[in-house]
Amino acid sequence: MSTPATTPRSTTTSAGGNRWLILVGGVLVQLAIGAVYAWSTFAKALQADGSAFDISKVQAAIPFEVAIGMIFVGTFLGGRIQDKRGPRTVALVGVAIYSVGIMLASLARDGSDLWLLVLGYGVLGGFGLGLAYIVPIAMLQKWFPDKTGLITGIAVGGFGFGAVITSPLAQRMIAGSEDYQRYPTKVFLWLGLAYLVAGVIGASVFRNPPEGYTVAGATQSTAAKGDTTAPAARDFTQAEALSTPQWYLLTLILTISVTAGISLISIAAGTATDVAGFSAGAAATLVGVMGLFNGVGRIAWAAVSDKIGKMTAFVGILAIQGLALIAIPHAGNVALFYVLAALIYLCYGGAFGTMPSTAGSFFGVKNAGGIYGLMLIGWSIGGVVGPLLISALVGDDKAYTVGYTVVGIIALVGAAIPLITKKPAGRTADA
Repeated sequence: MSTPATTPRSTTTSAGGNRWLILVGGVLVQLAIGAVYAWSTFAKALQADGSAFDISKVQAAIPFEVAIGMIFVGTFLGGRIQDKRGPRTVALVGVAIYSVGIMLASLARDGSDLWLLVLGYGVLGGFGLGLAYIVPIAMLQKWFPDKTGLITGIAVGGFGFGAVITSPLAQRMIAGSEDYQRYPTKVFLWLGLAYLVAGVIGASVFRNPPEGYTVAGATQSTAAKGDTTAPAARDFTQAEALSTPQWYLLTLILTISVTAGISLISIAAGTATDVAGFSAGAAATLVGVMGLFNGVGRIAWAAVSDKIGKMTAFVGILAIQGLALIAIPHAGNVALFYVLAALIYLCYGGAFGTMPSTAGSFFGVKNAGGIYGLMLIGWSIGGVVGPLLISALVGDDKAYTVGYTVVGIIALVGAAIPLITKKPAGRTADA
């Protein structure tokens, strides 16, 4: 149990109790909003022969690109508001907007209604997702100052696992009904309702720890480091963080990682079919299974980064993604395709699992919502650039080798950036 709000910050309180329930709530919210990564299953269904939608690959990517692009708007506002007003209201509003957007997308019936998909799935879905996404990341670092890397990895891991549930479920719903095969968007109504229920249940337990809260063996100021013997390091304000080159370098690292990984994620089902001969059902299963690696990567890389250092981890994340992307258009069999896709998804998720605690380590956790929320502009930039770039390069000619080679080289070049990124003055040295 936590100490009363009047207890001095130096007082140690119990690490057990309700913080674990809050962690469960955070994972539940992330599972609901993480379903956005199942989009390639819907994109493929929209382009199928029996669909009433007659749209190109580029058009099919637009709702997803807009959703990822809108995430930053949500995280920026959500981070600032929850730092001042608390997490519960922001998360509940975010989940509601996200779910309503998904349900609105269910009203689209043919290519002329693409704007409804863009408005519902893209604008409203992405904005609501961003509002809800940033809240547990910032909140849980305050509840778990002794385990920031692991806990934020678990929280955002839930986001990666969202597609594991949604993709195969949506594929079964579409395949099991001729009506849904013609109008795949109809499944969004039921999915949106499910997201709303799960998200509201999870967000209802959110709250910040009381003033002066600490846990045995850790303090708020040294927790991001994970070193309880280190001298106290100051917490940066958002303005102070933005005045450092480190904030921009970390944001660039995240941007490149997102660009690389999402280039596969956005057309994963189609790539699997065209390159390795997957059936539609097998491709949907792949998307779901890869969501598992996305989630595992967020937890695994966060834990690994605590051992080998944050910047060393990011070198590995970007280099592995680059090499796997260059190789994947040559993966002519199912097993090799699975291995390469798994590596890409592991590293893509790993950047999201490692960056929150890295930002906390660089700038402190007091203003984590605003600082990391703004940093997620890298997610939006990469989320727009990656799908647009890969779709344009691959095109209707299915030039997968050209497309993935270009994106892979970008990731390999980006792997040099962590080597020149050091902590700002006023923070302790990296592990």
